[in-house]
Amino acid sequence: MDVSSILNQVTVIFGVIIAIGLIVSIVKLPQFKGMMGEFFVNFSAKILLDNNNYYLIKNVTLPTSDGSTQIDHIIISVYGIFVIETKNMKGLIVGDPKEKMWIQKIHTYSNHFQNPLHQNYKHVKVLQSLLKINQQKIYSIVVFVGKSTFKTKMPQNVTYRKGYINFIKSKTNAIISEADVKKIIDKIENGRLTPSFTTHQDHIKHVKHIIANKEKVNHPLCLQCGHPMLLRETKKGKNKGQKFLGCSQFPQCKHTLNNPMNE
Repeated sequence: MDVSSILNQVTVIFGVIIAIGLIVSIVKLPQFKGMMGEFFVNFSAKILLDNNNYYLIKNVTLPTSDGSTQIDHIIISVYGIFVIETKNMKGLIVGDPKEKMWIQKIHTYSNHFQNPLHQNYKHVKVLQSLLKINQQKIYSIVVFVGKSTFKTKMPQNVTYRKGYINFIKSKTNAIISEADVKKIIDKIENGRLTPSFTTHQDHIKHVKHIIANKEKVNHPLCLQCGHPMLLRETKKGKNKGQKFLGCSQFPQCKHTLNNPMNE
């Protein structure tokens, strides 16, 4: 075998390794996980719900007074309007319907995230304002996909994977006329922002701006690196369970502050 053949084989091998690395990196991105979660809900809705009775609209971005809000899925039927928020997460999920923040636990790692029921409440209110319809005809549903387990009891409208289908099918009383279903679909299609890359990016910028403002209000900045400090909990030792503020860049930055609530 000559040198050129060996170099060609080495080049091909390196190309395959780089391609695999890129695929693995993409799969780990939160955006990809979100897309897969939404795909699962879209796919299962199309095959498990009668398309003659249920109409699915996905990725609906509606204008609001301060920017926009994006709804993962809206399913319209004579049995009601179902507004679905998708969460693709793994680990143990700890939460209470009334709490602002829920917790994702993976071994010793804990991540606080916004209560998705509160998040979806805004979606419901914006949609209700658009449709001028009684909120009792709109159902909020949160669907967790991925390898997650609820550690605390959840309400019926917070489900695993295909459980949201059972929730939708449990509503058997017709509360919206066929004529109004068609009007509702038209109002949503006409009221939504035109689906495009620009619309999506503008919404992402709006969300990041909201998050950044909340971080400025709720979290002091690290005195060593300037990044936000996050509320954490001691896992071991005599101070186990005690709250403290730790740099969001840990382990690169290990600066901490006492939690004012402990003082």
